[in-house]
Amino acid sequence: MDYEFQWRPVLRSLPEMLWGALQTIEIAGLAMLLGTALAIFLALAKRSGNKYLSVPADIWIETARNTPALFQIYMLYFGLGSLGFQVGSYSALLLGITFNNAGYLAETFRGGFAAVPETQTRAARSLGMGAVQTQWHIVIPQMLRAVFHAMTNQMVWSVLMSSLGVIVGLTTDLTGVTQELNVVTYRTFEYFFVAACLYYLISKAFTLSARVVAWRLFRY
Repeated sequence: MDYEFQWRPVLRSLPEMLWGALQTIEIAGLAMLLGTALAIFLALAKRSGNKYLSVPADIWIETARNTPALFQIYMLYFGLGSLGFQVGSYSALLLGITFNNAGYLAETFRGGFAAVPETQTRAARSLGMGAVQTQWHIVIPQMLRAVFHAMTNQMVWSVLMSSLGVIVGLTTDLTGVTQELNVVTYRTFEYFFVAACLYYLISKAFTLSARVVAWRLFRY
């Protein structure tokens, strides 16, 4: 093997890669927050029994879960662009991951809602709470507790999915920065090895943080 490893250029570029990692965390975090909010509405719509709510929710969920995330981002960036609606790389990636998260989390939340005993709802209504108050203060908090670990997995998936931004021209996240540095230096193995390590550390940080949060909130 004639390849000679050179780690010094990678170490000099590490601050740039760390800034890219921060944007990766930002994109994943925003997509998770937006996806969670949308998923709650989709899950409630699917459980509502109203076909005008449940059918659009079904279409969203089935599309998100049964088409590649890459295609979803492509449609937002290239598809809408061909129709005259210009969407930037950052926005296309953020919206694509949000769309995907919402679809997957909606099914997770539907199971979480089913895990909350119906007696909780009846007890809240008997105390004079309205339907919205009951959902917001009683049902949704218990549902989120039931699906907390599944949400952690989805957060890690969001971090990894953010690497798809490079295919729509995003150059400021971790993968985009790594690719730009690779084009200049041709040290492919070294740069992408370090980038993979950073993705691993980010994912592990979210997983460990979630365990700490779960221990503090759900130990009783």
